Amino acid sequence: MSRVEDAGTDTDAGTDAGTGADVGTGTGTRTGTGSVAARAVSPLWTFGLLRSELTTTFRRWRTLALLGVLAAVPVLIGIAIKIETGDGGSVGGGGQGGPAFLTQITNNGLFLVFAALAATLPVFLPMAVGVVAGDSVAGEANAGTLRYLLVAPAGRTRLLLAKYAATLVFCLAATVAVAVSALIVGALLFPLGEVTTISGTRISFGEGLLRALLIALVVAASLIGLAALGLFVSTLTNSGIAAMATTVGLVITVQILDTIPQLHGIHPYLFPHYWLSFADLLREPFYWDDVLRNLGLQGVYAAVFGSAAWARFTAKDISA
Repeated sequence: MSRVEDAGTDTDAGTDAGTGADVGTGTGTRTGTGSVAARAVSPLWTFGLLRSELTTTFRRWRTLALLGVLAAVPVLIGIAIKIETGDGGSVGGGGQGGPAFLTQITNNGLFLVFAALAATLPVFLPMAVGVVAGDSVAGEANAGTLRYLLVAPAGRTRLLLAKYAATLVFCLAATVAVAVSALIVGALLFPLGEVTTISGTRISFGEGLLRALLIALVVAASLIGLAALGLFVSTLTNSGIAAMATTVGLVITVQILDTIPQLHGIHPYLFPHYWLSFADLLREPFYWDDVLRNLGLQGVYAAVFGSAAWARFTAKDISA
């Protein structure tokens, strides 16, 4: 109930101001002062609602555990490579599919950022986002707090947008957790210096950092379609566990479909198909084609499943 009270603090002024909205005069006229005041505080209410959603999302132990697991992946990769190379071995795996960043980590620790993002994007990041997005509405319904949130003058559309925005912030936070952890581990275990691009040219370490930041933003943006899909699934049930399991199951299923050669005709329309296109940002010059296809596809998924989530949520019976 604390999150409901927090969210409602920004609406008290608007509620009080609105009590005198319908004041009749002798001629039957009506003053609009209360309506104007209510409209004036609506941006504060929206900000308070979003703040409440962000606080609730990042205060949960489950969310913190997910971020911790994601941050641990680069540590495990870095230690494994350090042990392998320390024993006189060489890092292989360039032919495993996806960007071959592992072979360059020992020469420049910055490549651990790219390798960690390539390792977590197909599995770990989508699963974490699926858990958060799937629980966003269904978890509230299961806990019985959803109807209390809608008692305040938020409106279902604003509430849904706030939950989607909170999920997108988690996408960014999860990606940053992987990238920052990888950068720290890479700096501790391996040398840093000029970066050799996929095209074979060399750029400064500072420019390499900027490209790492750009790649992290692209990876986070690659998850907006999945976030909308998870939000839609979350509006279909009152069970948070069922919504999370369904969203994660859909991620795995689509990933499998994307690897079947006989289904190549539908591959360009599957949301994870262009996820690893961020490697093209390490070329000189940038190769934008697949990156833009990826971002465009994520926008389509966000629009389609976001609209479906809105249509379902606005008609959802939350009285039970």
